[in-house]
Amino acid sequence: MHPAFLYLPGGALTEPELTAARLDGDLFDIGEGFIPADLVEAPGTRAASIATLIPTDTAASGPTAAWIHGAGDAPPAIHHVRRAVERRIRANLPARVILHDTSVPPAELVRLGGVLVMSPARTMVDLALGLHRDESLLRWIVLLAELDATLVRTAVEHVDRLARVPGTRAARAALVRTELRTR
Repeated sequence: MHPAFLYLPGGALTEPELTAARLDGDLFDIGEGFIPADLVEAPGTRAASIATLIPTDTAASGPTAAWIHGAGDAPPAIHHVRRAVERRIRANLPARVILHDTSVPPAELVRLGGVLVMSPARTMVDLALGLHRDESLLRWIVLLAELDATLVRTAVEHVDRLARVPGTRAARAALVRTELRTR
């Protein structure tokens, strides 16, 4: 998607003007911005629409990454990011963004719409390992599995290789249930 097709409030048009164009059917909202109604909503478009929320040296993770990869229709209310560098960072985050202070290896990141995003397989693992703290992540696991059922098997294999990581039993059980459901 060409950046000229993503309209962010405060750019060329104000938010009331963009909202009026949405009401007229010319635009529809995506993430923090708007795109023409006849443009296909792709992962790169979703990523670019929330680029202003993803700080430098971080990557979209968890529900945010799942949404970017195509899971669900609406972005999560709270966005999640992880460090994309080894060193510690001090990010100035908006209230709607949570920083998970563990780094993600470069091999598990992809660049979409100018934004670093955890790969779909790593996103599935990340969501599953967070289930013991937040059961609402199961919704994102199911939505991501509906896009690519092979991600579940890959995530189970990844979780099986982990040692002494909190939440692995709950993660594996949820992934196996999801795999059975998507067959």
